[in-house]
Amino acid sequence: MPMMAEEPRPLFKLALNLGKAGTCNLRFRPMFPESEPVVVQYKLPFGLNVENKEGRAVVTKGGDGGEQPGDVLRYTTNWSMGLPRGDGLLSTAASFGGAIGWQIGLFDVNKATSWDQVVEALVSNTQERTDVITLVFERPTQS
Repeated sequence: MPMMAEEPRPLFKLALNLGKAGTCNLRFRPMFPESEPVVVQYKLPFGLNVENKEGRAVVTKGGDGGEQPGDVLRYTTNWSMGLPRGDGLLSTAASFGGAIGWQIGLFDVNKATSWDQVVEALVSNTQERTDVITLVFERPTQS
């Protein structure tokens, strides 16, 4: 009897509140056969206990935001310099004028090519730019 290919799990679909930047719709494929997404927001400054384990940012100690040991960090808000985004008249005019400023984004931790990139994304969330960091973890579950 031929082996049946395992059906890929449906994507996780989350709506993340990014404060003044609005809501971000995030869709991503689970890494584990059974898991759930966990969204954590911390006011800055924040503490996070993660280590690089086999190329993944794994929680080593539970935190006040709800992350637990074994959770894997999948996304974090990050800040980078760039042109204003949007399709309004002001953002278009600012783009033509070369107005570069800090822009919020979501950093896909799985696409990091080094641990330093993960750390840089986390520490880009400074009190000068924002008052909250948003973290998305994937928690392996047992049935």
